[in-house]
Amino acid sequence: MPLSPLEKTEILIEALPYIRQFYGKTVVIKYGGHAMTNCDLKRAVMQDAVLMHLVGMRPVIVHGGGPEITSMLKRLGKQSEFIQGQRVTDAETMEIVEMVLVGKINKEIVTNIHRYGGKAIGLCGKDGNLIEARKQMAHIQQEDGAEVDLDLGFVGRVEKINPGIIETVIAEGYIPVVAPIGVGPDGESYNINADLVAGELAVALQADKLVLLTDVEGILADRNDPGSLISALEVGRVPELIRQGVIEGGMIPKVSCCIRALEGGVKKTHIIDGRIPHSILLEIFTDTGVGTMVVPG
Repeated sequence: MPLSPLEKTEILIEALPYIRQFYGKTVVIKYGGHAMTNCDLKRAVMQDAVLMHLVGMRPVIVHGGGPEITSMLKRLGKQSEFIQGQRVTDAETMEIVEMVLVGKINKEIVTNIHRYGGKAIGLCGKDGNLIEARKQMAHIQQEDGAEVDLDLGFVGRVEKINPGIIETVIAEGYIPVVAPIGVGPDGESYNINADLVAGELAVALQADKLVLLTDVEGILADRNDPGSLISALEVGRVPELIRQGVIEGGMIPKVSCCIRALEGGVKKTHIIDGRIPHSILLEIFTDTGVGTMVVPG
């Protein structure tokens, strides 16, 4: 049933203090998961970013693209291999990763932002030396207890963020869209986890918020009970929740990313369900919010 004019007015009034609070503030959004593959969710995320920009906020989008990379590799006859959730990336694979992330996905996001009335510029870590990277090894423990480092190829970690190009793009009235490709000391490309890039970029920009889109409701005290959502999680509780198995698997690096951002000066971090249309606006502009907010304490 369509909303009445009064109901629409009440929604705007509820959003007003948040619009005032976050006017001129930087919000880094890590865009990934189901929200990148479902057409309706794609549209909702782009509309959210455009609305944020039009009411005076400074959204910065960092995107992933793992499923599309895997699909392209398969089409080209290359098998994907993962160690500890990280893609083993030889030189040929790195070329394909860069092509998909920078040449395809990044430009599609920019095009869609323009389609919904915004202005965007696509970037990767090579632009303006934005993301300086170093090789990342996989540290694993073998069955005999011995610890070894495995070479993942052109998988990187963030060494340094040089945010000047981002600040210039924002100052000129554009939404930056960043592909998580870093540049090594000899000009080589590195594939970097998009969550990590988003967190480090949020620190470098001293963002007011870091928002990570996921394919789950947030952090659940009981994974079988959607009603057990932990809406606010203090950093001090994280080690115990990991020991209990409440935080596990792919959620561990996301929470670690939030903790790193908070330690680096980002004011608030959020892990939200990207499967919900307009989840970004619901988190920022409503009293209840969605997902889990990771906070100091």
